[in-house]
Amino acid sequence: MALGMNHKKLFDAASLPLMLFALVLALAIGASAEWKEKVLYSFQGIPDGAYPAGAVVFDSAGNLYGATTYGGANDCPGITQCGVVFQLQPPVHKGGAWTEHVLYVFKGVNSNDGDAPVGGVIFDQSGNLYGTTAYGGTGKCQLFGGRVGCGTVYKLVPPKQKNGAWTEQVVYSFQSGKDGYFAWGDLTFDGAGNLYGATQYGGGKGTTCDQFYQFCGTVFKLSPPKTKGGKWAEKVLHSFAGGSDGANPNGGLVLDSKGAIYGTTPYGGYNCPQFQGVGCGTVFKLTPLMSGRWTEQILHRFTDGDDGAGPSSGLIFDRKGALYGTADTGGKGNGFGVVFRLSRAKQGSRWVENVLRTFQGGDGRNPSGPLTFDSAGNLYGTTNAEGSYFGGTVFRMKATGSRAGTWQFALLYSFKGSPDGRFPAARLIFNKEGSLYSTTSYGGTGQACQGGCGTVFQVSP
Repeated sequence: MALGMNHKKLFDAASLPLMLFALVLALAIGASAEWKEKVLYSFQGIPDGAYPAGAVVFDSAGNLYGATTYGGANDCPGITQCGVVFQLQPPVHKGGAWTEHVLYVFKGVNSNDGDAPVGGVIFDQSGNLYGTTAYGGTGKCQLFGGRVGCGTVYKLVPPKQKNGAWTEQVVYSFQSGKDGYFAWGDLTFDGAGNLYGATQYGGGKGTTCDQFYQFCGTVFKLSPPKTKGGKWAEKVLHSFAGGSDGANPNGGLVLDSKGAIYGTTPYGGYNCPQFQGVGCGTVFKLTPLMSGRWTEQILHRFTDGDDGAGPSSGLIFDRKGALYGTADTGGKGNGFGVVFRLSRAKQGSRWVENVLRTFQGGDGRNPSGPLTFDSAGNLYGTTNAEGSYFGGTVFRMKATGSRAGTWQFALLYSFKGSPDGRFPAARLIFNKEGSLYSTTSYGGTGQACQGGCGTVFQVSP
């Protein structure tokens, strides 16, 4: 199955701040940062990786792990370098540098291996890492007349001996048909060890989602093998149809206590002028039935009005079961994106959206990453544009104690671009001391990439 000529769509979102920087001339934003930022590592392309894909995660020893979409090696047979999975070790002495170790360099389609990770990594209970790649694997998807694969889910097994090599296994190779292709975003585990994720295309439904790529995407489940050495079993839980349904799900799924799945699609839903008739995006719920089937419910369709448009990251729950997320554009005034909450109506099964923040430019624009709660119920997130030199921001929204009340907004840090980071679009995570960690897709000191090869950063109070 040919993927078509629209391969640049993989980095449409990541290219946005570069285009904005080229098109917009303005003064630096006069916002004072409350927190201090430190670049822990700047990627250089080869051999250490380029363009971090998704967030980072800690292990019990304080090491950070993540993936990059590009970089690693020049011998990848795909459309570019294949990407890496990396580890960052904290400094031995206070004030020292973090040390990067490349755990694995993807080999691409000629080796039936993955190519181009477009999500972060997660741990299982045994210390293995899992993630997704957009290309590679055994699938027959083609681009420019050659096979590039349809994407994979991979597993990295730590060495048994100290300083040994990690071992990679392809858990599943997408085949481009009803099983989906172009796996996107972070994976999610349930309590039984099953993996859940999304593909932006495939699934066998929808003809209006893209001019070149077929079908509108899937949410899938991967069940571990019942016997050692067996195969993981994939099941498509929902195929998106576009139109009034969602389109092109972006991963970062969350599960409730009853096993229902919640997520967002940046397209589909109502038609809107912002996205030229493809829809402004949705929030959806998938509920398992006794028969083994899953049923979909659209909780909210965005309109490109005051409620926002283009939710391009996942969701999080609060303690009362409300959902929180971001939409990349839309909202009152300038329409530079929103932070929203979805909660159940007092009567019936209807969900109601409340916009908690609409970005106007000076406070940031285009929030493309997921949100994070601290223990006090405050929200933290990022915007991928504006800041001191249009490099993006880190922000906090402080809870006021009223579920329907206003939230106090604070701009914690404005990225300045190389040698600082640029374009933060991944989930923030806390360490034990209350500092925040994440990645920027661009910026840093790397000279091999236009706009820098990306960073891992820390922001501290």
